[in-house]
Amino acid sequence: MSKPENDNGAEALRPHAEDAYAHELKALAAADDRLRPTRWKLSPWAVATYLLGGTLDDGTVITPKYVGPRRIVEVAVTTLATDRALLLLGVPGTAKTWVSEHLAAAVSGDSTLLVQGTAGTPEEAIRYGWNYARLLAHGPSREALVPSPVMRAMADGMTARVEELTRIPADVQDTLITVLSEKTLPIPELGQEVQAVRGFNLIATANDRDRGVNELSSALRRRFNTVVLPLPATADAEVDIVARRVDQMGRALDLPAVPEGLEEIRRVVTVFRELRDGVTGDGRTKVKSPSGTLSTAEAISVVTNGLALAAHFGDGVLRPSDVAAGILGAVVRDPAADKVVWQEYLEAVVREREGWKDFYRACREVTA
Repeated sequence: MSKPENDNGAEALRPHAEDAYAHELKALAAADDRLRPTRWKLSPWAVATYLLGGTLDDGTVITPKYVGPRRIVEVAVTTLATDRALLLLGVPGTAKTWVSEHLAAAVSGDSTLLVQGTAGTPEEAIRYGWNYARLLAHGPSREALVPSPVMRAMADGMTARVEELTRIPADVQDTLITVLSEKTLPIPELGQEVQAVRGFNLIATANDRDRGVNELSSALRRRFNTVVLPLPATADAEVDIVARRVDQMGRALDLPAVPEGLEEIRRVVTVFRELRDGVTGDGRTKVKSPSGTLSTAEAISVVTNGLALAAHFGDGVLRPSDVAAGILGAVVRDPAADKVVWQEYLEAVVREREGWKDFYRACREVTA
């Protein structure tokens, strides 16, 4: 399979899901003989299989995109097959954006109808804007109107995505109420409206732990079916997630293979989980938690950066010295309070743990 390219023919650094996993989606579509909702590329069963992984009858291996409870994925997919919008809720780093992208890719074959939520997201990003040259020359018209990703999804029966919904100002958030309840988007300047056709739905992601969060109004929240994505339940599950994602990213960046660094991946995950939970894995020692979330996404970032260090400034094998600085940066967000938490954890837990001497020395070196 040829690698996806951007508009000027260069190889894409981070292909969209529908491009990166085109062979899996094609194989699923060929094997899928179940009922498909209108304008869906796959049946709900096939969409869930694409997210969770499996092996098809022809031997095609579908890689897992999400490692977690199957029921969560089934509820999310079923929601999209109804007229209810889907809200993926969870703390930072629980794969909300990743799941959102892959759901849109599997359902509509296009994950790019995206509104990125920020504190400065305007109403036009959700509704529509205007081509002001045409507007001034010819006045308000459909030709002068610039549709938003949401409007395009409504008109074409596709899946729209809104990332970080709670970062969008509350008055802009509520622009979605009519879209989700009436399935219509009024254009008062033209005395017209856009009605959603069958197949349209919307996936939003949100968290309530970051700074800059704007609470959803009760009216808007009622328009969503909320699915909470939890942190990985076990250390083994989290190690598996980190290893898979680092391997995928590493191949794109020509980094060393993950299997040679599994010991360090497990170590990073262990540190993050213990500091996150406030207790060591064996339950014997309580530890203080830092101010950061120490999410799975951050663990992936630490390991990926460590692999890059090993590749470019080491022997290609991931070692404690390659991940120590990344862990320090992830843990110590508040230079005063978090540094104390980290030093206490190093001395009380890491120093005493069998087989962790090299890791302890590497962390002490970067901490000093």
